[in-house]
Amino acid sequence: MIAETGQFALILALLVALVQGTIPMIGAARGDRAWMDLARPAAFAQFALVALAFAALTTCYVTSDFSVLNVVQNSHTDKPMIYKISGVWGNHEGSMLLWVFILAIYGMAVAAAGGNLPPALRARALAVQALIAVGFILFILTTSNPFTRIDPAPFNGNGLNPLLQDPGLAFHPPFLYLGYVGFSMAFSFAIAALIEGRVDAAWARWVRPWTLVAWCSLTLGIGLGSWWAYYTLGWGGWWYWDPVENASFMPWLAGTALLHSSIVVEKRDTLKAWSILLAIVAFSLSLLGTFLVRSGVLTSVHSFASDPARGVFVLGLLVLVTGGSLTLFAFRANQLKGGGLFAPLSREGSLLLNNVLMSTAAGTVLLGTLYPLFADALNLGKVSVGPPFFNAVFLPLMVPMVVTMGIGPLLQWKRGDLAGALGRLKLAFIAALLVAVGTWLVAGGSSGPLWAAGGLAIAAWLFVGTLVELAARIRLGRGPLGDALERLGQLPRSAWGMTITHASLAMVIVGITGSTAWKSEHIQVMRPGETVNVAGYEVTLQGTEDNIRGPNYSALRATFIARKGGDLVAVMKPEKRMYTQPPRPTTDAAIHTNLLGDLYVVIGDPDGSGGFVTRLYYNPLVPWIFMGAVFMVIGGLVSLTDRRYRVGAPLRTARAAAAAARG
Repeated sequence: MIAETGQFALILALLVALVQGTIPMIGAARGDRAWMDLARPAAFAQFALVALAFAALTTCYVTSDFSVLNVVQNSHTDKPMIYKISGVWGNHEGSMLLWVFILAIYGMAVAAAGGNLPPALRARALAVQALIAVGFILFILTTSNPFTRIDPAPFNGNGLNPLLQDPGLAFHPPFLYLGYVGFSMAFSFAIAALIEGRVDAAWARWVRPWTLVAWCSLTLGIGLGSWWAYYTLGWGGWWYWDPVENASFMPWLAGTALLHSSIVVEKRDTLKAWSILLAIVAFSLSLLGTFLVRSGVLTSVHSFASDPARGVFVLGLLVLVTGGSLTLFAFRANQLKGGGLFAPLSREGSLLLNNVLMSTAAGTVLLGTLYPLFADALNLGKVSVGPPFFNAVFLPLMVPMVVTMGIGPLLQWKRGDLAGALGRLKLAFIAALLVAVGTWLVAGGSSGPLWAAGGLAIAAWLFVGTLVELAARIRLGRGPLGDALERLGQLPRSAWGMTITHASLAMVIVGITGSTAWKSEHIQVMRPGETVNVAGYEVTLQGTEDNIRGPNYSALRATFIARKGGDLVAVMKPEKRMYTQPPRPTTDAAIHTNLLGDLYVVIGDPDGSGGFVTRLYYNPLVPWIFMGAVFMVIGGLVSLTDRRYRVGAPLRTARAAAAAARG
């Protein structure tokens, strides 16, 4: 009965979403307050029903109910409990139910926290959110039902892909979906504003916190996925421009641009149409990522489905949402003219430049991801677009973006003084120059360290420039120190969030540069007692143990002794695991870190004569990538606690609110 309860709850949620998506929208057009107010209880009801459906599927997994086909295909009694639970979303059907559940969470949150929203805007936004839910619930019920029964029920299940049986992958999809789906809220507000024909500072204030939540979640989700790939796949890398990695990175770029453009809308009443377009694009790219993962057009460890019918459904939904919203934007964009004029050399101009660069970067990634698919579909031959393309095209776009990030916050609104801003950045110039020269000299002056010196110099420029902006904000050095410290304590949380996030990006750049430029890699056959030198470490294979038993796997475990200068540094024990159900091998790398670099050891297959294939890496500064990502999320969360978002946006005038209610 639990599975049937879940399916019935999902059907009821579809009916509630249909009501929520139509009646409040009609009420907003007619100015009927009672019909508009129906959106809030409907959002609560939809959340409760979808939560019940999700809880029912989770219960089936926890209790190993093998009369449910989805549980049979993705679970096993021997799995640890955490992976029974994460198995709920470790498959196509369950992950789509998670998508709809998070969609309902956002709708419920807006209904609960949107008491100060104009009734018409709230009704329209919640109606759009419900119509998105209608599409995805229909998708689940017609092509991807997670509650389908199987009779007779087997004694046990097929198990979960061993690559997904990992703590990083247990938490990676929920955060990724919180980001993907979170952009639906910005999209819903954008469509509501287009229908209403009004975008103002209050709209930007309402949209920004929801975009921040989505951005923080997506940042953390991407970071967790990168970390998982780094320590689980055994190749010593953290990003490979995999098409499904790109599918999450593109909405992140668009969402980052949206965050910055909404600041301009709020502060200067301009870039309105641009912000609306970015909200549409960010969510459309999220839907595109869903299509890529679930259509079967891509082969990736991230892909869940290969059913063409599912792909066609999601593609149709993508075309409907994106095409419909862009058509509406084309008809309404002329009503969104900005009221604030600004010179190119101004804070608005710097934010617009970075928006253009990030949008171009997202377009570049989109082109590189989809071009092989188009070439194959048009019989133009198999084309492979890999890291060389993305690195060559994407990275040059990022250099002017980072340079602008250092200058822009020091420019004034409307018309800035570039010479004055650069004058205040003398310390950043000096820091960047010293880092570049020092790196070039220490690394030996070859062509490789030359670009690496540039990368570290850019990071130093951004980090010191961020501190210079903070000092300028509190007027450090222009009066008594006590006054500056008092102003420091009174800074709005959004200013602190910007400082933390920009400084954290500098950390990520340091990690990317160091791990790419100076990575050491050694692949060889080693026998017990043999030693390999890696970046100043002497790594000795001490021995191996076979048939180490885990909860649902057996493992070959090797013991490596790492020394430096004769002193013991670490005892490292990588494993090569063979899971029982399904029977697949995985790699469990051993990593020793001192936060400045990682010594990374992988044990491979035996060579048949007493030796083992081993891979030894030294990845300098790679921990800075993951630490920087975490601090970026912290910066976003600090911004989210800004008092302006707690008290809500200023209410529109009575005349404007009445006009909005009339639609």
